[in-house]
Amino acid sequence: MQPIIPGVVNDQTIRAVGPDDTALRAGQLMTEFDISAVVVCDEREQIVGIVTERDLSRRVVAENRTPGTTRVTDIMTADPRALAPDDSAFDALQVMRRLKIRHLPVVSAGRVVGMVSIRDLRQAINHEVGAAHRGGGMRGWLRRARK
Repeated sequence: MQPIIPGVVNDQTIRAVGPDDTALRAGQLMTEFDISAVVVCDEREQIVGIVTERDLSRRVVAENRTPGTTRVTDIMTADPRALAPDDSAFDALQVMRRLKIRHLPVVSAGRVVGMVSIRDLRQAINHEVGAAHRGGGMRGWLRRARK
């Protein structure tokens, strides 16, 4: 199976907020760029967290917080699990399933270089299964995916 970068995601512009930015700013970035998650980076551009639409829904809206005054650091998932660029889609899917999450940052040398979503993985796996069907079937695909 192809590595996360460049096989599953490629040429992404990562959208980030700082820990002291507001939930409102995180939500505005997600809306403006039609994305479901933003990374939270410190002043050295090191990832310290992630904020997703689910975080905004559960930790801001459901708790009746004010988005314009709620700091990202208060709602983010700190120290999120990350992938390396050479991890496979199968690796990512296993992590997402185990942790019940839908987004994983891709980190290289301490810097975020991508973000993979469950949607990205579904597309990559559908492509692989289609190729497997044309040559080797599902068993062949599963053997390759587990390597």
